[in-house]
Amino acid sequence: MLLDDVPAEATGSFSAIPEVIALHDPTGVEAESIRALRTKLISQVSPDNPLMLAVCGPNRGAGSTFVAVNLAVATAQAGIRTLLIDADMREPGVQDMIIPSEPLPGLQQYLRSEADARAVIQEDVQPDLSILYAGGAADQPQELLSSNRFKDLLKLAYREYDLTIVDTPPANKSADSRLISAVTMVSLVVARCHHTFVDDVKTLAAELAQNDARIVGTILNDY
Repeated sequence: MLLDDVPAEATGSFSAIPEVIALHDPTGVEAESIRALRTKLISQVSPDNPLMLAVCGPNRGAGSTFVAVNLAVATAQAGIRTLLIDADMREPGVQDMIIPSEPLPGLQQYLRSEADARAVIQEDVQPDLSILYAGGAADQPQELLSSNRFKDLLKLAYREYDLTIVDTPPANKSADSRLISAVTMVSLVVARCHHTFVDDVKTLAAELAQNDARIVGTILNDY
């Protein structure tokens, strides 16, 4: 199963919309910024030192999904074994950027069952990129994310991937991002120019620190 570098209406197992700039506009300024972030993260990744990263935004529209998807594609392009998890089970967004040709089971189906996580992870969406979709909006997502099943999933990801990127819901709508960051232990904060308030970023950073999550950086997104 390979990701087609074509508009979303194209046929195939998966297709990418133009906002996946790591594929559609690899020479642009935005893609260069993503690669700069990739370089910073790669310096912290090795087969003996996998990294799990929660991508967090203070508010809806900050661009956490945009950053998570493009960063995952870019790191995979560099040969880093990458797993992208859509853990926003309130308003999932990854499936709107990298679109499967048919609805797929995902995170919520795994968390509600006893199935092996490998049964719902989409391997080799492109070389070195695997995706676990959210599986649609879920009732009581916070309870699902608090379960041992979620922790077991990230333990598996830590063993089998060099980098795991977890997209999270906006922090001002729920505590989900804080729950997720407490498990990944590393977070990236995304803000959007003219859309995110500085005080909201400070509040989110303080909340993540309370959960002992190390913040590797803050991205000002203007896409």
